[in-house]
Amino acid sequence: MVDLASNVAEYTVSEISNRLKKTVEEAYGYVRVRGEISGFKGRHSNGHSYFALKDEGAKLDAVVFRLTFGRLRFKPEEGLEVIATGRLTTFPGKSAYQMIVDALEPAGVGALMALLEERRKRLAAEGLFDEKRKKALPYLPRHIGVVTSPTGAVVRDILHRLRDRFPVPVTVWPVRVQGETAAEEVANAIRGFNNFPEDGRLRRPDVLIVARGGGSLEDLWAFNEEAVVRAAAASRIPLISAIGHETDWTLLDHVADRRAPTPTGAAEMSVPVRSELIASVGGYGARHRGAVARFFETRRREFRSAVRALPRPEDFLLVKRRRLDEASRALAGGLGKNVLAHRVVFGKAAARLSIGQLARGLARAQERLAAVSGRKLRALEVHAERKRSQLGAAARRLRIEPIAERLALQRRRLEESAAQGERAFFRWLDGCYVTLGNLAKVLDTLSYRSVLARGFALVKDKDGAPIRQAEGMSIGTTLAIEFHDGKVGAVATTGNVPLTRPTIAPPRRRRVTTPNADQGSLF
Repeated sequence: MVDLASNVAEYTVSEISNRLKKTVEEAYGYVRVRGEISGFKGRHSNGHSYFALKDEGAKLDAVVFRLTFGRLRFKPEEGLEVIATGRLTTFPGKSAYQMIVDALEPAGVGALMALLEERRKRLAAEGLFDEKRKKALPYLPRHIGVVTSPTGAVVRDILHRLRDRFPVPVTVWPVRVQGETAAEEVANAIRGFNNFPEDGRLRRPDVLIVARGGGSLEDLWAFNEEAVVRAAAASRIPLISAIGHETDWTLLDHVADRRAPTPTGAAEMSVPVRSELIASVGGYGARHRGAVARFFETRRREFRSAVRALPRPEDFLLVKRRRLDEASRALAGGLGKNVLAHRVVFGKAAARLSIGQLARGLARAQERLAAVSGRKLRALEVHAERKRSQLGAAARRLRIEPIAERLALQRRRLEESAAQGERAFFRWLDGCYVTLGNLAKVLDTLSYRSVLARGFALVKDKDGAPIRQAEGMSIGTTLAIEFHDGKVGAVATTGNVPLTRPTIAPPRRRRVTTPNADQGSLF
């Protein structure tokens, strides 16, 4: 019996795996595969991303390498239906095949809308779209920041509208508004404006406008990226979103403090109309002036009414004058009655007085004075004796020796203090002398006479004022020229003659002059 297996070629496991790998890569070199992402758990620690593409009947493993992942326009997300472009290859270690993905794109607008709705719900659950966290726009901003493309018509429309309504300083941060790096550039621009200082040459804007023209959902996708939404939510500056046309909506519109239907509408929303503001202020001023005039007119009428209700000054004096007249008429009779009453009282008092009573009262007063004088002398003697005893006791306790020792000690301390004061005074004088000498050196260095000593001269007019330029000089002008050793008189013989610019020579080292040795010490 013939063994047919002996005619079949024999391969090692590695050889058959390599042949299969080569066959698959040659047959499916570059393919586009549509499927739903499954098993995506983020980037691996090595930077690569692993997931699978599946449909109703099959599943294909896929990998995105670290360098490719950074260039992807759309990042893989779990459950997203995509079209993956790349190469098929095998993995001999597990007898499996996989796809090396080079590009990813959503599988139609429906996939993008599903991804957008899922992202909107997730960010809304975090509270980023809450109306309570949105900030009010300032009524009259002093500085506006614009994040947009510098080459499109959007920035020109915004600047033109701001110039027509209310011209304010505008800072434009140029970014890409479409493409792979657009989202990161817009997020960096929003964070960059927020990092500006509040005061300085380039101060922080009061309002931010993020603007872009119209486009498809794919064109506006950069403003649906999570990085842009979170940067806008973290902005301390009120932000206006002006993306696309009025019918276009992005996630940035939900998180922004205000949404404008167009970039021109964002400019109108950020500043008032200058002419209307001037007219409004003028109207308020006129109303204020009218109110003030009406106020004073009302107060003037009230004052006049109050004046008319007051009585005349003559009415106030009439009652007082009548009382004065009545008192004047009663004064003459009242004085006579008063004198008569005092005369009666004086007569009664005189009737009670007599010489004997006065003599007896005087005698009693003299007796009391004599008694008081005797007690006073005895009290003085007792007091003097008591003080004499106290003085004798103090004299017995007092010794001269301790007092002399204290006097000698105090005298030595006084002499030492005097010597220290004298030394301190002379040290202070020495310091003053050194300081005065230094100031004299500085004065001599800065004095214009040191300049005169180097060959220059000071030209003055007849009033003694310095002449610093030839312009305005005329022939016959009287001059006074001061040199370092004296003054001379001169007369101008020519007018102003322009000079050519001289060649500038290297500066000469200034020679430091020493103070005049003949001056001596002031002390």
